[in-house]
Amino acid sequence: MLKTKRLILRKWTEKDADNLFEYAKEPEVGPAAGWQPHKSKEESLEIIRNVLNGAECYAICEKGTDKAIGSIELRLNGHTDMTERDDECELGYWLGKPFWGKGYMPEAVREMLRHGFEDLEMTTIWCGYYDGNQKSKRVQEKVGFLYHHTCENVPVPLMNEVRIGHTNVMTKEHWMLQKDFEL
Repeated sequence: MLKTKRLILRKWTEKDADNLFEYAKEPEVGPAAGWQPHKSKEESLEIIRNVLNGAECYAICEKGTDKAIGSIELRLNGHTDMTERDDECELGYWLGKPFWGKGYMPEAVREMLRHGFEDLEMTTIWCGYYDGNQKSKRVQEKVGFLYHHTCENVPVPLMNEVRIGHTNVMTKEHWMLQKDFEL
């Protein structure tokens, strides 16, 4: 379990299926991240069992509640196509629409960066977004990710589409400089 000023990041459980469905059925949430809106609580339960079960995958909860309102994950080597190195990983995240605009995602991302660099000893964390996903782009800018490259014709299999993908990067050295600057 990880904690921030306003959030708890904890492992997903099957009890979260109702909350996951509540937010993942929204058409403005999943498609921007490359996945279809959920169609049932049963589908959300299967997603918890088979997708949100990674070693570093966490449900985002507001402190004082245990209600999952989003997800954040560091995808380790073998679970990402952004790197083949064991000391690098990919950050992914989404947040339920009622919680947009509160600064929750930058707060959660900052804690995941800390966790990745300090606890997991990563040297580099990659993160991306699809063209047009301004919310994800803005989160990455706020926390200090640096632009790395853009790829045309990126397959998005869960949407049966091809999109433009933008990739950003954060090195441990850059993160440490930023962290020192924020203090």
